[in-house]
This record gives sequence, structure tokens and C-alpha cells, in this order.
Amino acid sequence: MPIFLIVEGKNDRSRIRRLLTSDITILCTFGTLNTAKLESLHKQVKDQEVYLFMDNDSSGKKIRGALRDVFPDAGQIYTRRGYAGVEGTPDEYLIAQLEKAGLEEFIIYPPPDEF
Repeated sequence: MPIFLIVEGKNDRSRIRRLLTSDITILCTFGTLNTAKLESLHKQVKDQEVYLFMDNDSSGKKIRGALRDVFPDAGQIYTRRGYAGVEGTPDEYLIAQLEKAGLEEFIIYPPPDEF
């Protein structure tokens, strides 16, 4: 069964893509939502499993709110306030949030630092 992750922008998508297998499709809102964009996202996701991962700022909260209306059963993944959005969140924290959402089997764990 396909799994979708919706983020705000292409930098967020690039950041997350490095940490997840290609089994998860990452879609972007590109920071703006209108009826056409919401319909397009809904058409792509249909009734599949979906997670929302937005920045912890006013724009991200607004986008998350609109997406919750379209995807009421979506899993919610959060970044910590103070990080520069999803793209500015350290890998360790992103991985912890993805694990918390139950996506462990799709995570590509970075190799341990070699000294």
C-alpha cells in the first residue's frame, strides 16, 4: 500500500528524501494552498496512508490546518520550534520524528560518524 508524506517545499522534500526509501512518495504544497492544489493532492493520495510534516511556524500551521480538513486521518509529524523549518532540522531529530510516526522500516539510517 503506498504511503505519502506531504511537506511544504522542495528543500523540505530533498532533506527528507535522503532519509526515506523510495517506497514513500513525498509531495509538496510549495508553500501555498488553493482549491486546485488541495484537489490535486487529494487526487494523488486518494485513500492511501498519508503523513503531514510542516514547519512549526504560522505558515506551516496554516497549511497543516487546511490539509487536515482534506486528510482528517493523516498522521502528524512535527519539527521542534526554533529549528529553521523541516529543512533546517538536524537528521537525528527528523529520524526520531519519523520513528515516532511508525515509519522505521522506510528510514535510511546514516552511517555512524567515523573518526
